[in-house]
Amino acid sequence: MERPIIAITMGDPAGIGPEIIVKSFRDGGLHAKCQPLVVGDAATIARMAKQLSAPLTVRAIQEVREASFDPQVIEVVDLDNVDADQLEMGKVSAMSGAAAFQSVKKTIELALSEEVDATVTSPINKESINLAGHHYAGHTEIYAEFTGTEKFAMLLVEQNLRVIHVTTHVPLRQACDLVKKDRVLDVIRLLHNACVQFGIEQPRIGVAGLNPHAGDGGLFGTEDEEEISPAVQMAQAEGYVAEGPVPPDTLFAKAVQGYYDGCVAMYHDQGHIPFKMVGFKWNNETKTMESVKGVNITLGLPIIRTSVDHGTAFEIAGQGIASEDALNLAIDYAIPMAQNRKKHDSSYSR
Repeated sequence: MERPIIAITMGDPAGIGPEIIVKSFRDGGLHAKCQPLVVGDAATIARMAKQLSAPLTVRAIQEVREASFDPQVIEVVDLDNVDADQLEMGKVSAMSGAAAFQSVKKTIELALSEEVDATVTSPINKESINLAGHHYAGHTEIYAEFTGTEKFAMLLVEQNLRVIHVTTHVPLRQACDLVKKDRVLDVIRLLHNACVQFGIEQPRIGVAGLNPHAGDGGLFGTEDEEEISPAVQMAQAEGYVAEGPVPPDTLFAKAVQGYYDGCVAMYHDQGHIPFKMVGFKWNNETKTMESVKGVNITLGLPIIRTSVDHGTAFEIAGQGIASEDALNLAIDYAIPMAQNRKKHDSSYSR
């Protein structure tokens, strides 16, 4: 099967995005499995390649059709939107936020026009994005708006653990109010379909409770009985293999061992904490993250989007010590998703 074209966003130029991109092109064997290109500021990528002494040429292009996908070249759909004299590594700024946002928006446009088969996003800084006047909670919300998607959700994947979220970037008090049976049911459906895309024919889905002990019969809150349990019952009636609400302190321990093919988390940290316990490895001697793994996938979109699930890491930006592991994993997930889409989606024409 033809190698899919994968568009990788530059991320925040003051963060580790450009560094992990260059390292991935240098060490990741990308061209053997896909046709990769970057969307962002070509000069920024070139400076990082020089800093890392990467034996690669950076070539600015204006259109995807100009790309040669030469393994010795990083081809960048050049937006020419970073002023090197103003750029301060590891610092929040409107210029960096604007450049990162434009990179994401252009990448979405390329995917919607089917010039690329899938998109992979590098980390952005939400404060910089907002300083630039783009008021979004994150990539997920940007993608939803510019693709006109109403029903979407964030899925995190690392090893056996696949976690989808009912709510994400909202205050915890608001998240509790947003746990409604219709939303929980939508998320169960999205997770089921994603697992099928990954090749799991009849996925077993565990749905977390919201309150301690999943409410314990109403002693610790009523949302589990009034919202989550009815959603699980409706999912079961539709033929999904779903269980819940399961106390989350038990649910994720079982999922890591493979009992559940996918988990539904009710709010951001409920899902992110077990995920990062599995994917992140802290070295206490060097006081650095030894490995940062895990993929973030937005479900429900008309295009494919996977992402690293870590931030811009401003504290180490520009030092050459960032790990590209998560970016390589995100690309590895995007490739089969793109291939499956070509195989099964008759409306996809590229």
